[in-house]
Amino acid sequence: MEKKVKWSWSSALIGAASAVAATALISAKPKDPTFDLISISLDSFKLNLPVLDAELILTVHVTNPNIVPIHYSSTTMSIFYDGSLLGSAQVQAGSQSARSCKLLRLPARLDGVQLAHHVTKFVADVARREMVLDAAVEIGGAAKVLWWDHKFKVRVDSRVTVDPVFLDVIDQENNAEMEIFHA
Repeated sequence: MEKKVKWSWSSALIGAASAVAATALISAKPKDPTFDLISISLDSFKLNLPVLDAELILTVHVTNPNIVPIHYSSTTMSIFYDGSLLGSAQVQAGSQSARSCKLLRLPARLDGVQLAHHVTKFVADVARREMVLDAAVEIGGAAKVLWWDHKFKVRVDSRVTVDPVFLDVIDQENNAEMEIFHA
């Protein structure tokens, strides 16, 4: 007595659709973006007696590894030296395509008065040609999935070692954490 198994195309299609949906859900899990400081260039000095403020351009490489494009609002990145707020950089509002890379050029201003408070450490760092800066920024935005906007916030903390003479990036450690707000 053999039992005959009946083949059903509808069952096969439902199984295939379930497998595709499961794969889509797994690959759609939001991933943290990556940020890398590529270069620092001196834009100008501003005389702020008795010290000089420095205006810089930070070139940052941003990668969106997600399968949806994102839109983000403008914000300010805080730059710290030896635990004190040294300056800030402006991040303009914008968008980024899905699974893409983008270079951002961020104008930054470093406060000479704040640097003067750490003059001994700064002189030692210049002599060693190695200066450690910390930066922190929170970027808010939305990712559109089908008809819904999913709001998110990304917090990026960076520790960058630069050559204070030639403004070369020597080393960096970046940590990005994304938080998604569900409606």
